[in-house]
Formats: sequence, structure tokens, C-alpha cells
Amino acid sequence: MDERKRDSMIAYLRRRMEDFGITPDDLAATLAPEPAAGRYRSAHGESWSGEGGMPQWLKQAISAGQSIGHFELSSGVVSGSSLHARAVTGADWKNDPFAGSPLARTSSR
Repeated sequence: MDERKRDSMIAYLRRRMEDFGITPDDLAATLAPEPAAGRYRSAHGESWSGEGGMPQWLKQAISAGQSIGHFELSSGVVSGSSLHARAVTGADWKNDPFAGSPLARTSSR
């Protein structure tokens, strides 16, 4: 990529981040690798990797009718991230090169 294209893309990204109130810290938190603590997590912070015996907290939740998928961590989404979607009037998503990519996804957890 030539230097002008690179500079242009950086300027575009800075403008879009400013439009949505995204800080560099928000972006870093979103792109950080997910902790290897587990594949499933409860609301109380208990986790399970999916290997070995199923923990009691998850057995109880499933027995109570909850789906195991409810506790599954989404790949590429950092739980507790400070990045949240912000409504911006007049946002034009059809020209956004990141729409549908991991950079466009946020978590409301």
C-alpha cells in the first residue's frame, strides 16, 4: 500500500471513530485477545473451558431450562468491553468498509 493510501485510510478511520465516540482505548480493548479463562461464563464470573466435567453452576442453569448457548462467550468479543454502540443520526452504513466485520461488532453484555 502506498503512503498516500495509508494516510488517507488513517484519516478516514479517525473521522469514523470520532463520529461514533470511539477512543483508541475502546478499540484496543475490543481487539485484545479474549482471556483463555473459559468458553462459558456465568453472570457471576464463573467460567468453564468446555473440557472436563461440567461445573455445578452450569448444570443447575441447564436443569432450570437455560440453554448452554446463553453462557457461551462469543469469539472475538471481549466481555465487559467499554465499547458500546452509539446511535448517530444520519450514519451511512452502506459505505462503511468495516460494516459486518469484527471491527463493527460490539457487545452489550
